[in-house]
Amino acid sequence: MKGKRTQPNSEALGMAPVEEEYFTDSVKAKQLAFKANRAKIRYANTYRLESHNKFRDYLVRDRAQAILTNKLQQDKYDGVSSPSLCASISEEILKAVKELDFDRYKYVVSVLIVEKAGQAMNVASRWVWDAQRDTWVSAKYETETFIALALVMACYYD
Repeated sequence: MKGKRTQPNSEALGMAPVEEEYFTDSVKAKQLAFKANRAKIRYANTYRLESHNKFRDYLVRDRAQAILTNKLQQDKYDGVSSPSLCASISEEILKAVKELDFDRYKYVVSVLIVEKAGQAMNVASRWVWDAQRDTWVSAKYETETFIALALVMACYYD
């Protein structure tokens, strides 16, 4: 069967059409409330280009350094538990940075724990960002058996 259908679905199924008078006011109110909840909220532009509370890297560096020191002070390197330790430290640093309440920033936290085995190490990262507003901070903690490095990237978000 090609072409457009000329009869409504209710007639095609052999049912009587549902008329609006059968709906009570409460059903109509629920339908309107449901549609209102699904509506996309649109905010007015602020036209503000700068953050009220700008990112202060020295505060973030101090917090990250304190967290690394507290978490890793008594630890020895363990290759099995290091990934979970990196994840917990990065979550704690992210939580501490968010508590500083720098508005209009999004964060990426990366923690590396590497065993000292007489090798050299280079860590490189590349980003595409606004050099005026976006920034990064690093903190390092070193023991006899490992080196821990925390990187916090702060990206300005309009």
